[in-house]
Order: sequence, then C-alpha cells, then structure tokens
Amino acid sequence: QVQLVESGGGLVQPGGSLRLSCAASGTIFRNYAMGWYRQAPGKQRELVAGITTGSNIYYADSVKGRFTISRDNAKNMVYLQMNSLKPEDTAVYYCNARIGTLDFWGQGTQVTVSS
Repeated sequence: QVQLVESGGGLVQPGGSLRLSCAASGTIFRNYAMGWYRQAPGKQRELVAGITTGSNIYYADSVKGRFTISRDNAKNMVYLQMNSLKPEDTAVYYCNARIGTLDFWGQGTQVTVSS
C-alpha cells in the first residue's frame, strides 16, 4: 500500500508560479512511476506530467515549457513546478503512483489561477 500526500496548492494570479509536492510513504518509492493529474469542474481527470522509474518524462501539450516534474528517490518525493500559470490551469491536482496495473492516489490539492 502507498500513501500519497500532496501540498503546495493555492490561489495565484495569472503568470504566477506554484510548486506542488507529493510525499510518498509505505513503499519502495523508486519502484513506482509517478505522475501529476488534474481535474477541473465538469471535466475528466487528465495526465499533466509523468516521470518513470528511469526518469523518463512526459508532459501534456498544454503544459510543455511551463511545468517541470521531478522526483527525489532519497526523500520519497515528487514535485511539480508550475510557471506562467493560466486560468485554465485551475483544477484539483492529484499525485499518482503506479506499479504494473496498480494505481494509488493522493487526496488532491486545489490550484486556482485568478486575478
């Protein structure tokens, strides 16, 4: 079993930055692919960024060049640095851990981009 706890969300003006953090416990963190998903009201949850056990990285087209995902296996942490935020980035952001066909989720953190 994996426990994931997100932090770092909040209210930010357009063009601003936030850094999301996800702390993992209860497992061998380095064996898990990690990802950040988001879900806006009335929309499906979507993958924003992912990082594999070998540190291969994926970004959704909508965030390329603005968001950066990273992981620290020594600290059991994964991060999402979000720059140049736009109102359409407003959503609940979820941390995900995946191994094989098993998925684990955090409780989510709200990100609101508004002036």
